[in-house]
Amino acid sequence: MQWYLTVLKKYFEFSGRARRAEYWYFTLFNVIFSIVLGVIDAVIAAGNSSDIGVLGGLYSLALFIPSLAVAVRRLHDTGRSGWWMLMIFIPLIGVIVLLVFMVMNGEASDNEYGPDPKADASVVEA
Repeated sequence: MQWYLTVLKKYFEFSGRARRAEYWYFTLFNVIFSIVLGVIDAVIAAGNSSDIGVLGGLYSLALFIPSLAVAVRRLHDTGRSGWWMLMIFIPLIGVIVLLVFMVMNGEASDNEYGPDPKADASVVEA
């Protein structure tokens, strides 16, 4: 949960680097909250067949920017520009390439995007 809150505190921060733990724990909690809100939306809209519920839609809208920011910072950790996020628009291949980048270990030393986040002693392991 600490990593989820860390990403929210860095709402509009696209510079710097994000560790794998920060990205993947944020993604995990994001998926869990989305499922819970989807269930709540389904219960509320019992007979109504809308594609997306109000709660899920508001949550997705609110978390769009921090999700994009943490993904860009994660790419920075692997030594890549945030512009690689545009690969998402290439069906299947782009998604697979981005997924590979997200699971790769970050550069062990400082790079052009900032210092190694693993070397920061103030970061507590989850």
